[in-house]
Amino acid sequence: MDGVQPPAIRYPWSEPPAPGEAIEVADGVLWMRLPLPMALDHVNVYALDDGDSWTVIDTGMSSKKTRGIWEQLMSGPLSGKPVKRIVVTHHHPDHVGNAGWFQSEHGAELITSRTAWLFARMLTLDVQENWPQETLDFYRSAGMAADVLEKRMAERPFNFSDTVYPMPLGFTRIKQGDVIHMGGRDWDVHMGNGHAPEHATFWSRDDNLVLTGDQIISSISPNLGVYATEPMADPVSDWLEACERLQSLAHPDQLVLGGHKLPFTGLPVRMRQLIENHHGALARLIDELDTPKAAADCFAPLFKRPIREGEYGLALVEAVAHLNHLYHIGSVSRSRRVDGAWEYQRKG
Repeated sequence: MDGVQPPAIRYPWSEPPAPGEAIEVADGVLWMRLPLPMALDHVNVYALDDGDSWTVIDTGMSSKKTRGIWEQLMSGPLSGKPVKRIVVTHHHPDHVGNAGWFQSEHGAELITSRTAWLFARMLTLDVQENWPQETLDFYRSAGMAADVLEKRMAERPFNFSDTVYPMPLGFTRIKQGDVIHMGGRDWDVHMGNGHAPEHATFWSRDDNLVLTGDQIISSISPNLGVYATEPMADPVSDWLEACERLQSLAHPDQLVLGGHKLPFTGLPVRMRQLIENHHGALARLIDELDTPKAAADCFAPLFKRPIREGEYGLALVEAVAHLNHLYHIGSVSRSRRVDGAWEYQRKG
């Protein structure tokens, strides 16, 4: 009815499970948490009870510490039953990191989207001891601060294989429109995009559960980044399309189980916030482009807060993403600066 406000976002649990422990968030569905060595210091993983075994959703970043926690979880909350299936929502290391370990050491089946598997498998095999010239050129084209670039060049490049366990050949593909049976429920598969290509989300047909990975998170907006691998990508457009499509599936009583932060209800409100957040960022950004600016000069209008050293890399690739979007829709022009950086300026 017009004028009636939808229910607000609510958090049924105020605290996450402790390391090695689990919280049952629904019948046969366990929420667990693994540590990450970064500002966002955790990832949520889930186990769905299939009777004689478990299906696990996402796996954490590869490390001996994380696998030690998995051993605790498997002998404790997972009651010694085998993990027969690993479902990976998307290819980022904090989600796919231990999938290969579950495959090779525990005989689990890996289920994910084709794009996620291809990216993860390709990146684990692409080991760089020195910085590729394309990456350095990309950083310069984004206007990366000289001191940040110099520090990066002095260090060994980050390699995907540093945080992802070797992945054996073979996986089972899921795609848009599939139905998968997990934890006594049938789940519709809907693919997101923007944060990661072909990012799988799962919507229960039998109750109000939604598994969203990083496509939908309660209190932070997932990073939308552009990298040297595809420097003209427009993940903001991909993101907005996915959010608008998934928004039609949202109901206030759904319990959303995301890849980070706390489970929540009030999904229609959150979907609207996620969409408006990026439209607002784009509006603030274009207002700043009456004078030419490189991506590294655009943090203030985009993020509205100081960017610390540990956040600089993610902020830079997200700034490139928003500028690329404005360029692709014809709102800005760009030209090369003497130092190789692209500068963007509002048209008209």
